[in-house]
Amino acid sequence: MALRWYSTVVESTDHKKLARWWAEALGWEVIFDTDGESVVVPPWALELSESLEFHRMPPGMVFVPVEHEKAGKNRLHWDFAPHTGDDRDAEIARLVGLGATVIDVGQPPTATWTVLADPDGNEFCVLSAREQ
Repeated sequence: MALRWYSTVVESTDHKKLARWWAEALGWEVIFDTDGESVVVPPWALELSESLEFHRMPPGMVFVPVEHEKAGKNRLHWDFAPHTGDDRDAEIARLVGLGATVIDVGQPPTATWTVLADPDGNEFCVLSAREQ
């Protein structure tokens, strides 16, 4: 038996706003939105939820409120990759247009990934394009 990766929880001083940002960035949907938490999932997971076995359901993102601002570099971050048929630079520009910031966390000049921060400062990477 193995555990299912159920969700990633992100703290935010404006959890509803950050959940909407990530939903827009990923093309996902906010499916639950209260003062205590906001939940974002891929839309195809909702479509397949009745037919997918428990351990095959994809994880969601849960945003919860906190009073303190983010401090320091994340010890965990997301990696996202465009398909080889997508325009990686255009996708990075789209994310920046939504409010992300390109940042330097010490990556080498030859890095094949770009490090960004969401509007709350949470780091994530856009990798080089891939087939799979």
